Amino acid sequence: MVLNRNDKCWCKSDLKYKNCHMEFDEKLKKLKKEGNIIPSHNIIKTKEQIEGIKESAKINNAVLDLVSENIKIGMTTDDIDKLVHDFTISQGATPAPLGYGGFPKSLCTSINSQICHGIPSKDVVLKDGDIINIDVSTIYNGYYSDASRMFMLGNVTENAKKLVEVTKECLYKGIEAVKPWGHLGDIGAAIAEHAHKNGYSVVRDFGGHGIGLQFHEDPFVFHIGSKNKGMILVPGMVFTIEPMINEGTYELYIDAENEWTSYTDDGKLSAQWEHMILVTEDGVEILSK
Repeated sequence: MVLNRNDKCWCKSDLKYKNCHMEFDEKLKKLKKEGNIIPSHNIIKTKEQIEGIKESAKINNAVLDLVSENIKIGMTTDDIDKLVHDFTISQGATPAPLGYGGFPKSLCTSINSQICHGIPSKDVVLKDGDIINIDVSTIYNGYYSDASRMFMLGNVTENAKKLVEVTKECLYKGIEAVKPWGHLGDIGAAIAEHAHKNGYSVVRDFGGHGIGLQFHEDPFVFHIGSKNKGMILVPGMVFTIEPMINEGTYELYIDAENEWTSYTDDGKLSAQWEHMILVTEDGVEILSK
């Protein structure tokens, strides 16, 4: 739809187009003519949508805080699932993973050589020395949020500690690379550089994603990439950055029985941290972590 200067803006701000996104759109058109990939309007969030996503993120953060306070050796991953499910429901929200594509639980619990999508179970007991990723996603009033944290239980080896720490550093290198009117490829380039410098590999089969109105939206956020390549990042975009960093090879396999859980192909450790971020006019805002 072509808008005239005095039409109401497409972002539903009730402002005239000329006083809202007209200059923004002209900049996008210019960048597209120069050969850049530009985002469509439907992945640029309105102010109202951003506020809704932030409210969802508050609950998501509270869920992860609750896990942080309660996780311990001897718990089962099913105990964590019950904790997450019950608290989320008590807040008037819904665990986004539950039933998504047939996923049977309310969060993902990925331990040691599991890369992602570990399914909570009464048979999986947390042990001394384990490292575990707790990946929580929330739907509140129709808005989605997502984040994950790593936890180290008891006497964790120095190798495992380093992997967890460097993976978090990779996440923040990726976040620091996000600049309004920069490129999506800058994120993956920064993550991969730091991971490889520390002797680790970056998982390629999974990545971050747009989020907010749906669980998974465009763009796909690669954790490897080239600077100044990929989609232009603009204010109003909301997506996750969630690098999965492996001790050994980046190659993986998916559990043939449950068709969800992915493992490192060589059986070595994997770690992941995930934040959901908003691109702003002057940088980035972390919404869930």
